[in-house]
Amino acid sequence: MSNPNHYWREKIILVTGGSSGIGLAAAKLLASAGAHVWLTARRQELLASALKEVKCSCRDKSQQCGFIVADVAEASQAEHAVKEVTSRVGTPDVIINSAGITQPGYIQDLSLDVFEQLMKVNYFGTVYITKAALPGMLARGSGHIINISSMAGYLGVFGYSAYGATKFAVAGFSEVLRAELKDHGIRVSVVFPPDTDTPQLAYEEPFKPVETKAISGNAKALSAERVASSILKQAKKGHFMIFPGTDARLFYLLNSKLPKSLVFTILDKMAASGKKNQPALI
Repeated sequence: MSNPNHYWREKIILVTGGSSGIGLAAAKLLASAGAHVWLTARRQELLASALKEVKCSCRDKSQQCGFIVADVAEASQAEHAVKEVTSRVGTPDVIINSAGITQPGYIQDLSLDVFEQLMKVNYFGTVYITKAALPGMLARGSGHIINISSMAGYLGVFGYSAYGATKFAVAGFSEVLRAELKDHGIRVSVVFPPDTDTPQLAYEEPFKPVETKAISGNAKALSAERVASSILKQAKKGHFMIFPGTDARLFYLLNSKLPKSLVFTILDKMAASGKKNQPALI
């Protein structure tokens, strides 16, 4: 596991969704780089276990790491998490908005509750944490906000009507943040990971329509550690758009350079191949 450079050393970093997946992998790397890492998520038992891993990764005993139980989908709890970190160790230097959930499926089978819950966690959770952290960052004149979107945040993928919309929203929000905050000394990055080997990916697999699986193809999911390492390497260089892995960057380039009609044709053919190859029900 490669370490990022001293950009992260002694920085106060709050990671949402830090109890597993990309968030936890990033937290451990940041701890190994000398940062003061704080995690927030909904489940205390998972946070306690994650914090042990983070502390084992710390490079020296002076690092202050901890966790705060909070549901970022609730504005008051998101604000509480930021206030707690600020009161204990100081205003966060970096926010990594990694909290996210997913639920693939055909749109006619997904309830409105699913659409609303995904938007609350994935998009509004990002907004709530960012809004809570901004006053301190603006007063200090520095900071770095890293928002986790998805390849489904720039490419409309079959089966992700609920999830993709939230990740497009995160990407759009991040673009506006970049424009508004650059003159205040606050960096903004938005990340477009490919499929990543996390508990979330394992959860969604049984719910994926055959067309969605066909579009994913045989591409192997990247490890959370590899994705996190790539995020931190690109973020420290000041990249706004971050693409972990070659697939994420390649698909973005194809999606942005090719005519949309051609992109849709390719995606439609991939989806159709999945349905065609679906085993017949007996």
